Amino acid sequence: MDREQSPRPVTWIGSSRADLKRFPQQVRRDMGKALYAAQRGETDPAAKPLRGFGGARVMEIVDFHQTNTYRAVYTAQFGEGIYVLHAFQKKAKRGIATPKREIDLIGRRLAEAERLHRQRRAGDGKENHYNRA
Repeated sequence: MDREQSPRPVTWIGSSRADLKRFPQQVRRDMGKALYAAQRGETDPAAKPLRGFGGARVMEIVDFHQTNTYRAVYTAQFGEGIYVLHAFQKKAKRGIATPKREIDLIGRRLAEAERLHRQRRAGDGKENHYNRA
C-alpha cells in the first residue's frame, strides 16, 4: 500500500494570492484543484508549461468562465514547495499569447522565488509563505 505524499506548502509571491481571491468562485475552485495537484507532485490537465521559461520550469493554469480567461502561474521546480508567481485575468481581445508586461512580472517574481529558495536552503528562510515582490 502506497503512502500518500503529503502536500508541499504553497508560497504566494507578490499579490498573487489576493489577485486569485478576486476570481469567480468556480475559477478559484478549479485553480485550487490544479495547485493542489502540483503540491502532490502531479500535473493537472489544466496546467501547461509557460513558453519562454525553459520547458516545464514555470507552469500556467488556464481557466475559462463565461467569456473571460483567467490564468495562474506557478513553479514547482524547488523541492520544498510550490511558488505561485502570478494570477490574472487575460484582457486581450485577440490571440492567446500572454502579454509582455505579464511575462516581465512573472520573470521578476520567479527571481524572487529563486532568492527565497536559496535562503531556505541556507537556513535563513522564514516559515512565512506570503512574500511581496
